[in-house]
This record gives sequence, C-alpha cells and structure tokens, in this order.
Amino acid sequence: MNETIKTITLTVLTLSLFAIAIVELSGVSSTAFINKYGKGGTDHAINLSKDDQSKRDEDVKKLPKTTMDVLDTKFNFGHMKEGDKVRHTWIVKNTGSEPLMIANVQTSCGCTAPFYPKEPILPGKEGEVTLEFNSAGKGGHVQKNALIIANSDNAPFSIGFDADVDKK
Repeated sequence: MNETIKTITLTVLTLSLFAIAIVELSGVSSTAFINKYGKGGTDHAINLSKDDQSKRDEDVKKLPKTTMDVLDTKFNFGHMKEGDKVRHTWIVKNTGSEPLMIANVQTSCGCTAPFYPKEPILPGKEGEVTLEFNSAGKGGHVQKNALIIANSDNAPFSIGFDADVDKK
C-alpha cells in the first residue's frame, strides 16, 4: 500500500511539472510573455533585432485589448544649445481592464531615443515612456513625434515634443 501511494504521488508530481512547463512554453501563462522578452524598468532601451521586434509587435497584437491614457501628450523643451541632450517622461496609465503591454515606441528620427517598460502595466497602474532628444546637428525650431504601439484600443498613441535649438 505504501509503495502504491508513493508511486501515485510521484506520478502526479511529475505530470504537474510537465503541465506547468507546457503552459509556460506555450505562452498561455501571464508571465510567459514577460519572461520571453525579459523584465526591466523604463530606463532601459529595448534593443531587439528587427525580427525580434516584429515578433514582439505581433505577440502584443494578439493580447486582449485595453485602453491607455497619457496626460499632456506634447512637451516643449524651450531653448537649448545645439549638442544638448534632454529627456522628458510621459506617464502612461492603463485605464482598461486588461494588462497593457507596450510593444514599441516608434520615433520619427534617429535623434530621439525611446525608453519604455518591457513588463505589462496592470489595470489602474502607471508606467513611463521617456524620449531622449540629442540636438547635435539640429538647429532652429524642432518638432518630433513618437508613436506608442501597444495592445490598446487607442494605439498607436502619439506623443511628441518641440524645442528651439540655438546653433553653436
């Protein structure tokens, strides 16, 4: 009787671990998507290859839709000297009932680097999207936009800034 119970217990444990592994690898679990692309805060640029970024974009499109809100979608840096680097952070709030996953932040030029969270923003919570502008080689009035690509009904969502760059 004791051997039978041990055998049944070991079989159940083995099958449970096997089932957990299948769920994680298939992407069904809520953490599988995070583990696939890693964790991190907004102070990391996500440097994915073009193929990996395309795959991430496609994976996010398959997620349940939610909504997001960004207050003050435009920012003015004012006057700056050519060559200065400046940053501004926008607060992104998940106003929906599903986790918000930002797939990408597409900028309008290479002079602007985006930083955004890799992990989902839970319903009712906030995340940060930061744009860093390098004014080297720029002069005069500059306007730049970026699109937040996410599993949101109102995505792509546009944010942007302008600045007056004084030539050296």
